[in-house]
Amino acid sequence: QVQLVESGGGSVQSGGSLRLSCVVSGYDVGTRCMGWFRQAPGKEREGVASIYSVGTTSYTSYVDPVKDRFTISQDKSKKSLYLQMNSLKPEDTADYYCAAGGSHSLGGVCVGANYWGKGTLVTISS
Repeated sequence: QVQLVESGGGSVQSGGSLRLSCVVSGYDVGTRCMGWFRQAPGKEREGVASIYSVGTTSYTSYVDPVKDRFTISQDKSKKSLYLQMNSLKPEDTADYYCAAGGSHSLGGVCVGANYWGKGTLVTISS
């Protein structure tokens, strides 16, 4: 059974930083596409960042609103996926979800992810 458990959310002021973690069980970190998504109040869920692995090579990508501010990474030994978020803005406020099992990455979005965590809330105040 695949389980993804996010942590690291919280409330920070605009310009601050947070690091989200996702501990994975039942799935090999570093295979296929893994990514982070978010859903703001009243909005649809959207992709944020993805990491697509082929053999020992991994490719990261980001949606435009978070480029140069967010960094996705993975640690196979710790069975974990991370999202370092810097220069946070109020519009980054959302529930953030870890996902795995995607077939490919497209513009920062992990397409076809079929395993999901329950989310962690990020709130940015101005």
